[in-house]
Amino acid sequence: MADAADSGVRGEVASLTLSPRHTLGKKTAQLRRQGQVPVHLYGGDKESLALQTTYAELRRLLPRVGLNIPVSISIDGSDSEDICFVREVQRDPVTDEVIHVDFLRTDVRRRVRADVPVILEGTAPAVSLMGGTLIQNMLTVSVEALPLDMPPALHVDVRTLVDFDATIHVSDIAIGEGLSVVSTSDDLVARVAAPRVEVEAAGEAPDEEGEEPTVSELPGTEAADPSEQA
Repeated sequence: MADAADSGVRGEVASLTLSPRHTLGKKTAQLRRQGQVPVHLYGGDKESLALQTTYAELRRLLPRVGLNIPVSISIDGSDSEDICFVREVQRDPVTDEVIHVDFLRTDVRRRVRADVPVILEGTAPAVSLMGGTLIQNMLTVSVEALPLDMPPALHVDVRTLVDFDATIHVSDIAIGEGLSVVSTSDDLVARVAAPRVEVEAAGEAPDEEGEEPTVSELPGTEAADPSEQA
């Protein structure tokens, strides 16, 4: 049985070749010790399949596709090929190593919805010239598109943030042809917060320790003439 050994790019679609898996249930622990990761492929009009691939292949694939970039899945020994999305990634709670991945087949002719990462680019004048702090309020924006038209990210130029009153909303993001935004158009994406300025209240210096004011120093009091004292 051949191991998965082909993950790359076919056009704009990432690709991965998987191997059939015959180890099921609790025995998958032994499979993982051999450097293999259980994979479940399901959805569409086809049967669900128990498959496997290597840790190395998934380490290379998962960071670049996330949950919104389609993957072309082929199976070793088969001529079939499916366009899929990663639907779930299970990780070891101690090592954070991937221990199981679910792929969902999708129809490339039907629009799908995905949360696309927002990447801020450039330098905001309100940061470089006014000492403010760039705040990103939204890390992703929900969009709809055909699977093969789904963008890996949405790039936002923050050079429009010229002062602390300037903002960037979802409606300000340039959306490619064939995409439609699901997120609310007036949702705040980014802004620049003004620097915090601490103002100390000015006060009179305290009297030196152990020194008490004389009678003549007390407000509204005059010093007595010694000659008048009996």
